Amino acid sequence: MAMLGKRLAIVTGATGAIGGAIAKAIAIEPDFEVLLLVRDETKGQRTVQRLKNETGNEGVNFAVVDLSLQQSIREFAVQFDRPVQILINDAAIAPRSRHVTAEGRELMFATNVLGYYRLTLALVTNLAQGAPARVVNVASYWAGDLDLDDLEFNRRPYNNDTAYRQSKQANRMLTVALAERLHLHNITVNACHPGDVNSTLSNALGFGGSESPETGARTPVWLAKNDSVATTTGKYFVGCKQESCSFARDRTGIERLVAICNQMS
Repeated sequence: MAMLGKRLAIVTGATGAIGGAIAKAIAIEPDFEVLLLVRDETKGQRTVQRLKNETGNEGVNFAVVDLSLQQSIREFAVQFDRPVQILINDAAIAPRSRHVTAEGRELMFATNVLGYYRLTLALVTNLAQGAPARVVNVASYWAGDLDLDDLEFNRRPYNNDTAYRQSKQANRMLTVALAERLHLHNITVNACHPGDVNSTLSNALGFGGSESPETGARTPVWLAKNDSVATTTGKYFVGCKQESCSFARDRTGIERLVAICNQMS
């Protein structure tokens, strides 16, 4: 149930280190409700209760959505009828071996790339109703290796580091495409590198991390709330500063990637 006069932020990946810190930084503001989209109901319940305890905000809730599955996103979007002011796409995985979803897609690409893309498009009406609205895609500086002819590692040997870098490059490229598509609805879309945080994901890639989850959340939250970037769209940020993104200039690649994602959706 909507809380009168409050703005709504949707955060994915909030049962993880960075996503949890993002959700907390928004929930601590009394004029916000926060809805966590989670795959694991038990983790969702635990995270919601922790955030309520830590922030005093009773407007923190969760919904079970498997972001690797188009059907799960569709089912959520069809029954969800509230205006949304902020969508933060943070959910990401880096499994060490190749897995395929029930819908036949390689799991990391389905979660890290299609999950961002499909969820944003599925909630366009809600974001337009909440406009001016913002979408923040948590990407990474650890990006590259995109192979538009083998996005799902059907030909290449699967390597989770390569697959992760590819997914983060795709996030940054699709941010440009979504920004161009959604600006007429008064919705901005930006991407960022959150920071080097020790997390389940970084450990899966063989890294640690020297920064706290709160530091990692700083740039995504700033993009979601700061007035100075209220009309900025289609850009990439590191440390709350805009940086040039070579992937954003690859118009041919962006158009091909969008076409492929649309075929998969």
